Amino acid sequence: MKVAIAGDHAGFEYKKVILQWLQGQNFETADFGPYTPESMDYPDTTHPLASAVEKGDYEFGVLICGSGNGVCITANHHQGIRAGLAWNIEVAQLIRQHNNANIICLPARFIDLELALECVKTFLNTPFEGGRHARRADKIAC
Repeated sequence: MKVAIAGDHAGFEYKKVILQWLQGQNFETADFGPYTPESMDYPDTTHPLASAVEKGDYEFGVLICGSGNGVCITANHHQGIRAGLAWNIEVAQLIRQHNNANIICLPARFIDLELALECVKTFLNTPFEGGRHARRADKIAC
């Protein structure tokens, strides 16, 4: 499975740990930045990651910023992207099961690192349920 990861300065430390875990699980990964903890603008890393997922270069993406909302809003501007904000394990599971999300967005300032990692694990290991949810997910794109 191919997974891309990115964020901003608020998500920098979480990104490093999650990336290390992904690589330890033998996922093929791409790090879209940031590469230092200095303040930066999340669209500068989010747009390239979302484009790569949109094109099919990566199956899934992980985005991390302070609230998770900035990266989520930015990613969802891309056609074919279904980014969902997850703040607990149940939501991480539901954005895959019911919404067929291909990017998980995490709020580094509101959940601890252990929970963020569990959300990523759950997201990547949860299949899309299809059925009535497929009909709904198909209606998302404009």
